[in-house]
Amino acid sequence: MPLLVTAPVPRSGLFGVRGRGGVVSVPAWSDEKCLPHAERRTVGSRDVFNPLTSKDLVVVGAGIVGASVAYHAARAGAAVTLVDAGRPGSGVTADSFAWIGASGVRRGPAAGLRVTATEEYRRLEGELPGLPVSWSGSLSWSREDSAPDAGPGERIVDAATVARLEPAVRRPPEWAVWAPDDGAVDSVGVSGRLVAGARSHGARVHLDTSVVAVRRDAVGRVAGVETTAGFLSGATVVLAAGVATAALGASLGVRVPVEPSPCPLFRFRGPAGLVRTVVNTEDFDLRQVGADRLIAAADSPERMLGAVRSTFRGAESVELLSTRIGARPMPADGEPIVGPVAEVPGLYLAVMHSAVTLAAAVGRLVAREVVDGSVESVLSGCRLDRF
Repeated sequence: MPLLVTAPVPRSGLFGVRGRGGVVSVPAWSDEKCLPHAERRTVGSRDVFNPLTSKDLVVVGAGIVGASVAYHAARAGAAVTLVDAGRPGSGVTADSFAWIGASGVRRGPAAGLRVTATEEYRRLEGELPGLPVSWSGSLSWSREDSAPDAGPGERIVDAATVARLEPAVRRPPEWAVWAPDDGAVDSVGVSGRLVAGARSHGARVHLDTSVVAVRRDAVGRVAGVETTAGFLSGATVVLAAGVATAALGASLGVRVPVEPSPCPLFRFRGPAGLVRTVVNTEDFDLRQVGADRLIAAADSPERMLGAVRSTFRGAESVELLSTRIGARPMPADGEPIVGPVAEVPGLYLAVMHSAVTLAAAVGRLVAREVVDGSVESVLSGCRLDRF
């Protein structure tokens, strides 16, 4: 039976880098002769040691990120255990506006991830037929008079084009940003399909089961998780538990700088075909999700409802059906936290804002790092040690 170690353990890293300037964060136990799972990789002029490579992992959280990690890891041949306190996508994933797109991505540690978002979802569609994704494009405008700059995947369009794309707009703006490759997903539906996909590749799934602690063995390595239904073993534990990730990390002495951020989501009844694209303005984000159903993200339902009625012809009958206030996991700098935790060998984090947008890409890359032992350069700016 694994033992829970509460005494401090030596600082050690899952990835050590040896370069011309000396050794940085290479754990004492990362000798290839001592670790049966250690792999040596060469990245440029550096040698990268990854003693984590694991075919046995526990993923905590069946939101869209955790579901994606579980699916991709199981598909890669790992023995995966997925555990969640609720049902797939039932947490903050269900409260997401769920707009996905590569448009407008220019800077930041996750820019490389975001620019591949639509491509990664199209890959997933091929792997999981029937994935609930709609490719409507997105249309954005503001009250500024001057034409905005177009980013990658975007183009500037005039009022006539806006009127063609969104015929119900009362007063088409002189300029708007059109991102034809953008889309949106049914975030709960996608999470469920990913979990089903993980199961089809042999993953064990424990729903309605809360994780109460991550356990370590006598030498300080992760051994699995303690849950309300008992102990689940795993050589690697991936924390993809949204805002709960911070508390689980804190119990191990690991500070994960993530705070809950309110994310209001409003559901409306309205005319069929009122909105054809994902519409983004200074007052609201809005999209059609059914013949007479719309969802919106905004600060105030009253102000937003007034703005929708004044923006679209035929919107006088639009009525508010429900309001949900979710708690997004917001890292301190707004960028994803993805990667191994040096202080706790075997622990890996996957927590982020824009989780729905990034889930397809992050799931694939995390699986490559954990299962295959690769070091994904596109994740280099997302590591915990940047704080």
